[in-house]
Amino acid sequence: MTTPPAVFGQFGQALAFAERTLSATLREHLAQRDTEPETWYALQLIATRGPGLSRQELSRDLEGSPNLNPGSTRELLARLEAEGLIRGDTHVDLTAEGVALHRSLREYIAGPTARLLGHFDIHDIETTVRTLQAITKRAAEESSAATGQSSSR
Repeated sequence: MTTPPAVFGQFGQALAFAERTLSATLREHLAQRDTEPETWYALQLIATRGPGLSRQELSRDLEGSPNLNPGSTRELLARLEAEGLIRGDTHVDLTAEGVALHRSLREYIAGPTARLLGHFDIHDIETTVRTLQAITKRAAEESSAATGQSSSR
């Protein structure tokens, strides 16, 4: 059996600490705008996935967050709808107010993000993003395949 490189063992812990630190920084930053991170996540998902995002897909992605579950996700989406930020039953989209809030928050977050990441070579950042996306995709495929195998037994 081949011994994996030592960096493999460091990867998960480094990723966990980075996620924890970045999430805390984002929470502090959004708190200055009286915005909960879950609101930002929902607006960001809707804005980046484009018009016609299914409510089911949005809910599933939000429920994957450590701070949301099916009940709190329903409450979040109902609140965003009541506040006039999102619309749609089967498919969800941002209203004009939602687009404006998302744009404002994105611009607000862009400064600290640029300051943090600006110290690194852009190619390293691009490689990191591609690597994390590929890991996420592969893990989802493996999980899906394992679920398919266990349900066919």
